Amino acid sequence: MSRPYQPTAEDIAKAEQRRIKREQAKKIETPAVEDDKSQILPREWLDVSPHLASSEGHTIRVMTWNLLAQSLVRRELFPTSDCLKASQREHMLYNEILSHNAAICCLQEVDRTEKLFPVLEKANYAWVYAAGPRKKHGCLIAYRKDAFSCIRQKVITYDDQEIREDGDEQARRGSSFRTKNIGNLVALRKLGPGNDGVIVATTHLFWHPAYAYERARQAGILLREVTRFRSEGSGPEALWPSIIAGDFNFPPDDPAYSLLTGEALLPAQKARLEASRVVHATIDPTIAAGGAAQAEEEEEGAESGENDPDKIIVNARAAQPSDGLLTDTELEGLFRQSGTPTSAYDAGQKAVPGISGSGLTYGSRGTIPSDRRGSFEPSYTSYTHYWKSVLDYIFVLDAPGRDVSVVRLAKPHSKEAFGDGLPRKGVCGSDHISLAADLHWPPLQ
Repeated sequence: MSRPYQPTAEDIAKAEQRRIKREQAKKIETPAVEDDKSQILPREWLDVSPHLASSEGHTIRVMTWNLLAQSLVRRELFPTSDCLKASQREHMLYNEILSHNAAICCLQEVDRTEKLFPVLEKANYAWVYAAGPRKKHGCLIAYRKDAFSCIRQKVITYDDQEIREDGDEQARRGSSFRTKNIGNLVALRKLGPGNDGVIVATTHLFWHPAYAYERARQAGILLREVTRFRSEGSGPEALWPSIIAGDFNFPPDDPAYSLLTGEALLPAQKARLEASRVVHATIDPTIAAGGAAQAEEEEEGAESGENDPDKIIVNARAAQPSDGLLTDTELEGLFRQSGTPTSAYDAGQKAVPGISGSGLTYGSRGTIPSDRRGSFEPSYTSYTHYWKSVLDYIFVLDAPGRDVSVVRLAKPHSKEAFGDGLPRKGVCGSDHISLAADLHWPPLQ
């Protein structure tokens, strides 16, 4: 019988060295896996008026982003994406939100709140969340607990808002489609001495590209209600600037963008509005009664095919005067009664030397005259295999005697960074690209 093996001191030393190497390898591998899950494309910043950051008043960073609700994800809509599962996207989403280190975050298509809320709480944010009737996702405004307190909040349901005083209930609303979209409004008082603060609104307007009128109606209502909300506050709140950020679902050459920013409507824009002045089955149940309920439940990008309803209008009739839809002149009046917002990116990038030839502006795509507002918006804020557009904005409505200035902007990515389309691992967890801006306004006198 052979003698049992007895390891030498040298054998024991080698075994110990191998054990230590294995332990070290485990320590290195674990963080690498986590980092890979949350990796996103790094963001540079553009200086617009950096000297204002140290001047008297307030400089606040605001970001906005559509997260792409998990409840809306469909493989057929994102055939080139490599990260459509919630477990693949969520760490990228959290990293993107927190990477901006914003004092105020406006988020749309927010679902899986049981996962997101603890992340915000750990990062020292409080929030106000709201969703439309029976919507599986909503709009959220998060703000730094050590910077602001929320003193008022309001939810605007566009379907219920009236835009004229005459006619029956339907005519007073003047709506073409019951969409369940909302605007989420808050009044944030800045902590510390004084009574300064800011009004913040975020929204996700109706998605259907063919319904230009309904989107313009919703944008006009939002602007009106933000102005009202500010005026309803006590004393100094009437002098607080207003930030209106979100997914507006219209590009800079859309009639709603021109109405919002004070540009005259072009003939092509008027034609788009006229073609979309219809009444859908969700408003008039006598139209295609069998499909009305289904149409009301449609979600963004939920349909596809040769009769794709995101390209054509179905289950609708031409509007009649008794339906109360606003004319072009009446739409212009709705917007102008509330002031004219400025886009932080359009105004900010316009002030950056050499930006025009960089390919980072919407005007570089040749779809809008260079002298029109909107020409200096980012080239893209949504980029997928099937659609590539600008849909997201940070608008600012100055307070009386207190103009808001852009200090810095999160630099838009070049389209080459997006590959065949978002979401994409290591790049972005959503089909939208986040926007962020440092905004400055003078102190309250």
